[in-house]
Amino acid sequence: MTTTTEEKKYNKLILALSIIIPLAVAVLFGVKIPNVEPLSFLPPIYATINGLTAVLLFTAVWAVKNGKRTLHEKLMKVCIGLSAAFLVMYVAYHMTSDSTVYGGEGVVRYVYYFILISHILLSIIIIPLVLISFVRALAGRFDRHRKIARITYPIWLYVAVTGVVVYLMISPYYAT
Repeated sequence: MTTTTEEKKYNKLILALSIIIPLAVAVLFGVKIPNVEPLSFLPPIYATINGLTAVLLFTAVWAVKNGKRTLHEKLMKVCIGLSAAFLVMYVAYHMTSDSTVYGGEGVVRYVYYFILISHILLSIIIIPLVLISFVRALAGRFDRHRKIARITYPIWLYVAVTGVVVYLMISPYYAT
């Protein structure tokens, strides 16, 4: 299978974004804006965005399997928008607030850190997968889109769901 000209023109952008976004988040995570009120209201909002993303991803897959291609396309665009909004809020929160330390003990602590670490690592991996899936759909290469979407979907769904789980597990320990 050959890569179309349209796909090729986006490959460099996908590669750049797949590197720049995680690096920017890592750098900005360490930047604290002085004399700014902490944006402590954001975690429940971005956790809700993760939950909504999970529901919409599930609905989008249902839509395409039931021949509702236009609905699928619209839902996927909303999911990408929600993920971008999540990212902005997440970075803004961490630039104005100290990181919250998980206070759970015993086995639950190990479960929390396993979920958190897998969530973070897969959230990095999902960036190029989503972008490649999106570009292939835009290019009308639905054969190639389906192949990568089968990998992208469960990872993206896991990241969205575990984002909610991480929030629920750490929320009792947020400073009030």
